[in-house]
Amino acid sequence: MLYFDNAATSNPKPEVTWQAMEHYMRDVGCNPGRGGYAGSIAAGRIVFMARERLMTLFNAPSEKQVIFTPNVTYALNFAIKGLLTPGDHVILSSMEHNSVVRPLRFMEKNCGVELSVVPCDRAGRLNPEDIRRALRKNTKLVVLTHASNVTGTILPVNEVAAIVRQTDAFFVLDTAQTAGVLSIDFQELGLDFLAFTGHKSLYGPPGTGGFVVSERAAERLIPLVEGGTGSKSDQEEQPDFLPDKFEAGTANTVGIAGLGAGAQFVLGTGLEKIREHEQHLTRLFLAGIREIPGVQVYGPAKVEERVATVSLTLGGADLGEVAAVLDAEYGIMVRSGLHCSPLAHRTLGTFPAGTLRFSFGYFNTEEEVQTAVEALHTLARQYC
Repeated sequence: MLYFDNAATSNPKPEVTWQAMEHYMRDVGCNPGRGGYAGSIAAGRIVFMARERLMTLFNAPSEKQVIFTPNVTYALNFAIKGLLTPGDHVILSSMEHNSVVRPLRFMEKNCGVELSVVPCDRAGRLNPEDIRRALRKNTKLVVLTHASNVTGTILPVNEVAAIVRQTDAFFVLDTAQTAGVLSIDFQELGLDFLAFTGHKSLYGPPGTGGFVVSERAAERLIPLVEGGTGSKSDQEEQPDFLPDKFEAGTANTVGIAGLGAGAQFVLGTGLEKIREHEQHLTRLFLAGIREIPGVQVYGPAKVEERVATVSLTLGGADLGEVAAVLDAEYGIMVRSGLHCSPLAHRTLGTFPAGTLRFSFGYFNTEEEVQTAVEALHTLARQYC
């Protein structure tokens, strides 16, 4: 079986991920921060180490500013619903995932928030000056995906960050497709909110994610959930210090153990090595399908301008059917459809049918990519 759906979740995970999870379940098994006995302290150490590794990876100011959530969707909801008030204005790009668009549409409909969707071009590229032109006096948030989950297009985060820093707006960056692949410096960019998922290129298990939050955003951010934290148990109100302000209830310690191990794998392997391998596979794939009749590829032509995600169409073929054939006859797993990003597909002109998406990961090989290319050559003769 050849797995090319790493934009959805990385597969396989490195052995250290499941080994760390097994160690917690077999040898620790206790609740962090809820007791002074050895098992609870050991569990707390696992969570703390995961925070430290993510702090290092993102150059966060402090491990306390790394907050764990069930996934990146929860993290983005924290930022959007915890910072916005009626009358606020938000800027987003036309390549955003529904994890950004849906909570913003909710806030627009129910809370009097105003939205400006800045259009990208047909390759998913964004002109930073369009962000500047969209700014208003009441702009509270600028929300941007670091890279599209449809085309892999890397958006100009540095330039946008520099523009936002000239205002009082908060800058929220969605790194679902880039954390663990591209270098992201929280402090250098001057971010207020970096949302990450654990189960993609950080090689953690599903059900893990979180955000890094600036001090000024943490002060303004209203918690979405309150409850037990193991701290200040004599008080009936949520603690106001980090990370407890935003982490209510029992932690997913087994998941965090795996996420911490995955982050350590990334740090140990090196972002440059991971990125280089994924670029190499993407380059091979694009070169191999370039001359296939009927194949149209979306996104930038230069591999340097995208992560290892390639969306394409195959003549007028039903892409759901093509994906099913790839799975059944070739053992190739890809994703077809809209990829939870209807705005992006409207931008590309592929709505409502969507695209066929191949997304490569660090554990894919040249031979696997070549097999996919050969399969597409064969299917092109059938469908085109």
